[in-house]
Order: sequence, then C-alpha cells, then structure tokens
Amino acid sequence: MKISKLHITLNEQTLVDIEFQISSSLALVGQSGSGKSLTLKALLGMLPSSMSCELEHDSVYELKAGKSISFVPQNPFTALSPLTKIRKQFFTPISKVEALFKRVGLDVEFLDRFPPELSGGQLQRVIIAMALESEPQLLLLDEPTTALDPENRVLILDLLKELRSEFGFKILFVTHDMNSALSLCEDICVIKNGKVVEGGKMDSVLKNPQADYTKTLIEANFANREFRL
Repeated sequence: MKISKLHITLNEQTLVDIEFQISSSLALVGQSGSGKSLTLKALLGMLPSSMSCELEHDSVYELKAGKSISFVPQNPFTALSPLTKIRKQFFTPISKVEALFKRVGLDVEFLDRFPPELSGGQLQRVIIAMALESEPQLLLLDEPTTALDPENRVLILDLLKELRSEFGFKILFVTHDMNSALSLCEDICVIKNGKVVEGGKMDSVLKNPQADYTKTLIEANFANREFRL
C-alpha cells in the first residue's frame, strides 16, 4: 500500500505534506507535534471539518475505519464504555469473540466483566481482539503501549508481531519510541513538522541515520543502554 500524497492544511497553512509506503510493517516516528496523529486521523477520516485534506493512495482495499482497516488507540482505559460489559461491546457472534479472546491470551470469563475490572494490559488485549473482529487488512496503532508498564509493553508488542504474521495484515505504527518501533516494524518513516526527513529499512536507518533529527531521536531512546540490531 502506498500513500502517494497526504496534504493537510488549516487556513491555508500546511500541517502535513508526506508520502510513504507500507510494505508490511511501517513505524511512523516523530516527536509530539510532528504530524503523526494528524496522519492517523486522515487515514481514519476523522480530521476536524476545519482542516482540508488531499489523500491519494494506491490500495486494493478501502481506507475506511471498520471496513478494511482497524485502529488500536493509545489509552485502553478510555477506549471502552466503563458501564457496559465487555461482551456487549463486540458486534460479531460470541463464538468468534471467544476465539479472538483465546488468541490474544484472555480468559473468556472476562467477557462478563466491566472494563474497570481489568488491568491495562488486559484491556489492551481486549482492544486488539476488537480490532481483529473485522478481519482488517491494515492495522493502525497509535502508541498502543504508552499507558502500559514495561513488562506488558513487551508482551503486547510481541503479541502484535505474532498476530501480523498469523493474520497477514499490514501495520502502521505511530510512535515516538524508537525502541518499540525496532521491536515491531521492518520499515521506518521519520517525520518532523509534517515533513518526511528520512525513511527506509529499520536496520539501515538505525545503523546509519542521515538526518540530524533522526540521530537525535536515536540518541534520546538508546542513550542509557547498549544499542544492538
């Protein structure tokens, strides 16, 4: 899938002007305000009406949430209705939901609980199961491990990697964390102020970054420990 043009403006001011390709798993990396969240919202059709968006893509499937793409948000604690049992927040037959729960490592008894009764790691697994409900071809991830402790962060990234291999969907992973990007993705696209500053294979970019901005991100993420690919 190739996004050949994504141009977002507000009052004639350009906020995002990028292009990128998702061959298998792509990390869209940048600091806060770089344009990552706007990119996700554009792909989901969720930009505010005050913004203008030009989107051109070469894709065999429809760019529309709930159709060929699914979304895993940053904070699982706010993604579900706290007053509704989990089983009632799915829309497919319960047999399929139970199978998805087992696949993401959850006991089916959690279906009869309310979201506040689960931990952050358990809730994020619920969200992932919900994202797989529609059998997506593209999974959009908005820093899905930010609200988790280090142990659950690793477990969720490993789970997503396994699921991608098993179900064959592509991943666009939006993050500021180079370490998480390295754990999950094969390719990387680094953006700053709505522009692509560097991109390519993950190992190549991390071993030999060309842009000063990329070097700064790498140093900030790996300064306190040995970095190996």
